[in-house]
Amino acid sequence: MLVLAFVWLALFVVEIIWGLNPLLETAGAVIWVSFILDFALGFTLAPHKGGYLKANWLKAIALLAPALRAFRLVSLLRTARVARVAGATRGLRLLRVVSSLNRGMRAFGASMNRRGFGYMVGLTLIVTLVGAAGMYSFESNPAGAGLNSYGEALWWTGMMMTTMGSEYWPQTAEGRVLCFFLALYAFAVFGYATAALATWFIGRDAENDETELAGAKQLTALRDEISGLRSEIRVLSRRPPES
Repeated sequence: MLVLAFVWLALFVVEIIWGLNPLLETAGAVIWVSFILDFALGFTLAPHKGGYLKANWLKAIALLAPALRAFRLVSLLRTARVARVAGATRGLRLLRVVSSLNRGMRAFGASMNRRGFGYMVGLTLIVTLVGAAGMYSFESNPAGAGLNSYGEALWWTGMMMTTMGSEYWPQTAEGRVLCFFLALYAFAVFGYATAALATWFIGRDAENDETELAGAKQLTALRDEISGLRSEIRVLSRRPPES
């Protein structure tokens, strides 16, 4: 299921950027049915049904969103030339971006035994690639200024991830919502990276004998000295008092 989750995320990005051929659409449908069976099995075996749905509500929404495409409702929405219908289409696409990204992040977290700096780098890479696909889907505007290629959207998202920002700001409501989520993630990752670098520098200073900080070697020497003092105290306490 972890492998299928990564394949599903890759198919979603390809669908947004280039579209899917019939073979890839069939593969996506098979993976979607597998997710439904897995969710149904987990719901059946869960001792507390309400708690299971509460913990996996976003996963349930992610399984419902492709159903609209399976019934060709999305195709109808795309061909209709009504502002409200177009907004509903973008809203559905935003829901699919968030839910698919959530599934990919869960799969990556489950595949990593230890969650350290490498985990955050990989997770940030996934968020950047999928977020860029979503921004390209919402902000592509050949008639005017916008993110008119996936490369431009990827560069813009990369600038957002580094908290540097860009001169372009999203014009659609869905793009602004996605931009807000990306900015929140970027600030969180920036704080984590700052803490990781500070810990690394402190560790390097602690290994240096000439540093003013109490490093591991100094603490070990102090522990040995205390242990020796305790031994001498025990020896002195066992000696009979001199007359």
